[in-house]
Amino acid sequence: MASFSICFAQKGIGLQQVDTKKSKNDTTWVSYSAKTLASLKHFKMQKEPPLNSYGSWEVNQEKSTGFFRAQKIKDRWWIIDPDGYPYINKGVAVFRPFSSDYQEKEMLKKYGSEEHWYQKESDFLRSEGFNGLGAWSDVDLVRDSKKPMVYTVIVNAMGSYNAANIKRFGGKYKTAGWQGYRFDLVMVFDPEFDAYCDAAFKDVAKYKDDKYLLGYYSDNELPWKTDALDISLKNLAKDEPGYIAAKKWLDERKGKDAGLNDITEEDRLAFSGLYFETYMKKVTTALKKYDPNHMYLGCRFNQQEGNELTNPTLFKVAGKYMDIISINHYRKWEPDATQMSNWEKWSGKPFLITEWYTKGEDSGLKNNTGAGWIVKTQQDRGYFYQNFVLDLLKSKNCVGWHWFTYQDNDPNNLKTDSSNLDSNKGIVDTDFNRYDPLLNQMKILNDQVYNVIQYYDSSAKK
Repeated sequence: MASFSICFAQKGIGLQQVDTKKSKNDTTWVSYSAKTLASLKHFKMQKEPPLNSYGSWEVNQEKSTGFFRAQKIKDRWWIIDPDGYPYINKGVAVFRPFSSDYQEKEMLKKYGSEEHWYQKESDFLRSEGFNGLGAWSDVDLVRDSKKPMVYTVIVNAMGSYNAANIKRFGGKYKTAGWQGYRFDLVMVFDPEFDAYCDAAFKDVAKYKDDKYLLGYYSDNELPWKTDALDISLKNLAKDEPGYIAAKKWLDERKGKDAGLNDITEEDRLAFSGLYFETYMKKVTTALKKYDPNHMYLGCRFNQQEGNELTNPTLFKVAGKYMDIISINHYRKWEPDATQMSNWEKWSGKPFLITEWYTKGEDSGLKNNTGAGWIVKTQQDRGYFYQNFVLDLLKSKNCVGWHWFTYQDNDPNNLKTDSSNLDSNKGIVDTDFNRYDPLLNQMKILNDQVYNVIQYYDSSAKK
């Protein structure tokens, strides 16, 4: 595959036009341009510096701390590995041997055991230029292996509390947002959350000395609504902690006679900072209590129009607590340069894209579910990958990305959530067959990331 990839790139294929749809409901295809390595003027593919066991480049060594950390060198952010070498986290999420009964049978038929699956498939990921594993991967298999890959752990502190809290309402909220939270509110002010938070992080103590752990996510895609102040005062009962906190804050800010009609956008932004910081203090206190060594990667903001990613107050708070800001990036063809610049300007921290993908119509799957856009072929998925990553690297503030996911949805698995039913998200299909046209394009770029960084950094000086 490697020789094919290099030959393919040398044919001069540059800017590509890719037909895409945002969802299955769209009746027409829209054409978008996709940059590839071959579209970079005067860029030359060449061998990169040698890699160490983490997948870092053995060059330009910085201070060794024994664990991963983030560092800004000149005007670019890097992850620095435990030995002090520069590292960009090129990962795949949900790297596990199976997600359904059918996949388990196919895995055992092809690999014989979960341990053999990990050995073969982790070597496969490395051969395609990947060096890390995203959320919901099989961490136990990784840690028990002779050749662990760099991994991340998701704790799900607020998620577990929400699952318990919903039982108080008969197992279903009357009004909830798409993330499943009552009135689209995160229950940060509930005193009961403190105990759930501590319990959720207690188990991370077993990872605290593991050098292959990149860091932790506290949750996934919480609804950080800018108008949480309005929502709390309008919808919560007056004896609920969320209402009491919101009313107290508004009283102190604008007087006890102030009501919903008196709330300004400036008020909403200010309250969102208190709201978010209450959560940040609780999760980071619990994390550092049980593991003071590893990075906190945040709560995985979600790319939606008009949400937390355009709220400077949230990012200012995030910068106080997060080592790297995690973002699940959907709804857009490519990352926006101004937005990526703002994230770093507001927070003073780098970011990691923790979910993103497209779905190919040639996979044979229905592709009705999931947030990723639809394209026609696996080759188009590969062009999307190159286009997206090139913009991330050009920003100088991105320190990695996790493709979602390793394996396609099993369309016959009715035990999964509704967003993972029938779609082509993986780099392998449900029978563990590889999508070579996609992987060829991924490998071309993955094997040149260090060189692309040097290209962009030297171009900026001219």
